[in-house]
Amino acid sequence: MEFIYQFVWIVPFFPLVASILIGLNLLFFPKSTKSIRYIWSIISIFLLAIAMFLSFSIFWQQISCTSVYRYSWSWIINKEIDFKIGFLIDPLSSIMLVLTTTIGVLVMIYSDSYMSHDRGYVRFFAYLSLFTASMLGLVLSPNLIQIYIFWELVGMCSYLLIGFWFTRPSAANACQKAFIINRIGDFGLLLGILGFYWITGSFEFETLFKRFNELLASNEVNLWFATLCALSLFLGPIAKSAQFPLHVWLPDAMEGPTPISALIHAATMVAAGIFLIARLFPLFQALPFTMNFICSIGAITAFLGATIALAQKDLKRGLAYSTMSQLGYMMLALGTGSYQAGLFHLITHAYSKALLFLGSGSVIHSMEPILGYSPDKSQNMAFMGGLRKYMPITGTTFLLGTLSLCGIPPFACFWSKDEIITNSWLYFPIFGWIAWITAGLTSFYMFRIYFLTFEGNFRKNYSKNYSPISCISIWGNFISEELNEKKIEFISQSTFSNSSNLLSVSSNKKYIIYPKESDNIMLFPLLLLTLPTLFIGFIGAPFPQGQIGSDLLSQWLYPLFKNSSETTSGNWSEFLSNAINSVTIACFGIIIAFILYGPNNFFIKKLQKNFKYSLEDNMKSFFYFIYNWSYFRGYIDGYYNIIFVKGLRLLAKISLFFDEWIIDGFVNGIGVSILFGGESIKYLEGGRISSYLFGLIFSMILLFFFFINF
Repeated sequence: MEFIYQFVWIVPFFPLVASILIGLNLLFFPKSTKSIRYIWSIISIFLLAIAMFLSFSIFWQQISCTSVYRYSWSWIINKEIDFKIGFLIDPLSSIMLVLTTTIGVLVMIYSDSYMSHDRGYVRFFAYLSLFTASMLGLVLSPNLIQIYIFWELVGMCSYLLIGFWFTRPSAANACQKAFIINRIGDFGLLLGILGFYWITGSFEFETLFKRFNELLASNEVNLWFATLCALSLFLGPIAKSAQFPLHVWLPDAMEGPTPISALIHAATMVAAGIFLIARLFPLFQALPFTMNFICSIGAITAFLGATIALAQKDLKRGLAYSTMSQLGYMMLALGTGSYQAGLFHLITHAYSKALLFLGSGSVIHSMEPILGYSPDKSQNMAFMGGLRKYMPITGTTFLLGTLSLCGIPPFACFWSKDEIITNSWLYFPIFGWIAWITAGLTSFYMFRIYFLTFEGNFRKNYSKNYSPISCISIWGNFISEELNEKKIEFISQSTFSNSSNLLSVSSNKKYIIYPKESDNIMLFPLLLLTLPTLFIGFIGAPFPQGQIGSDLLSQWLYPLFKNSSETTSGNWSEFLSNAINSVTIACFGIIIAFILYGPNNFFIKKLQKNFKYSLEDNMKSFFYFIYNWSYFRGYIDGYYNIIFVKGLRLLAKISLFFDEWIIDGFVNGIGVSILFGGESIKYLEGGRISSYLFGLIFSMILLFFFFINF
């Protein structure tokens, strides 16, 4: 055993200690804890930084000597079952440790400034540390039981952080929505875990994979039942990684603080689903139907997320649907058997998306004092524009993240996304077409976000004749967004006379407030994240064998206990020929976005004037459909509201009616009938024998005639 592996337990333990210490002090000494709140943030960052350096040591040790190390001890011992807990170190877990801790540390540093004026500052760091510890524990888990425990902890922390501002009804509803949808996936995950335990008799990965393959080889397991268990397992990642149809919680999760959005979308919650598929890859790979189902869900999710992102006006929601689309890419890669490409894209996307979300937080942080602290305004790109002039560092870093996510070489996501598109073509041409078209849509909506936010002029109010926000209104006036009548009121100087984050310009005794660049604490993580966004993709470049990057992906990132057939050829000509298609469609999307939303869109203004006379009605209807589909999220949320929310309420009302009027009515009816029967019969008791005899004889005569007739 390597010496460094003896201390791997420190990685999840230190952030857990920080969370427990903050929580206990908030419970017993709330006033003193809040008075020294910056001390607690320093402690949280310091402990997670120690875990990060240890993760790098483990990662380096794995590169030097690729070996699998596991250690576990019995937790619950029974005659028939033995639950164990421990940790597992292999290439997959080591790189996930680095990913989670590096992004976690940067998010914590960023949060120190972003949340500095929030009353829940200390509570936020307690949740953040627990969230990071839960993800690290999940990554190190050596069996399905321990994974499920930390899986639920990750879900609980996401519930707490999405609803961090619980006094907002929208935040409270968002965290409940995320919690309920993830419970659906977690229930399926639990069924799958129990199903495979029933098949193999083990929760340990090595034993589970070995026994399952032996049973399949000897035809001792029902293939349909095994596939059903695998699909149940897959239901957990569908919910956690926001795959169709359980994706609807992810955009609403933007109600939480922006640093949490960055952490959720980059290295923790949504990454947990992809990690679980990668961890159980040998299990899924043995079932062809399951693999086809995984790549189908991934392709649908990638395309759906890209189409919905086209017309979003909320900055964070647009990035959220971008995450959904990229997660679909990763799932598509894993479903096609491209284990290496899926994990590679998980790594490159994590750093690029963390950069984009923290950049959006910098924008929101600067816009909130101007527009108010309502997300409807401070996150609405309609009220932005030209921010690169006032926030040059944020604008430049956001542009770098955008170029990476669009797959423009030599940025990080180019190397991984191109590999996914190529493998999708080889696996099945339809998946290749979907991945290729989605790449073009990604470039379009990402540069739409960039142009609307950072280029052009700062939109202090809307022009009465032209609104550059709508994806459709720029082509004509046939879609009214009712935004032309909305204006941002000028803010008097006295409102923010003491603010250092604002720049005031006098105009007719009013003052137009312009945003200013964020402070150095928030800019520091942005600048650091540009480094992996620029350079980490080179580990997947087709260098000749023996050079940097060649061994890391082709021989090092492989499924546990099963060698991967993927190799890095080192053939640059073949690589470049495959990259032409993806780069071409990406550049095409950028050009269209520049024409429609660029700062000098004089062409569109001229086209707008003649649009309603030059296009046919069916073309207008087509743009109507595209815009409405995207703006209303594919109508999926509306259908879910009708079917599940209103449907369950109607079912509850029907059940209430049945309970009150049928079940209770039957019981109460018997009691009432007995009551009225007794009241009626008592009047027949007159006490005269002659009346009783008359009734008896009369009844006997009626019965006699009745039996004669029948």
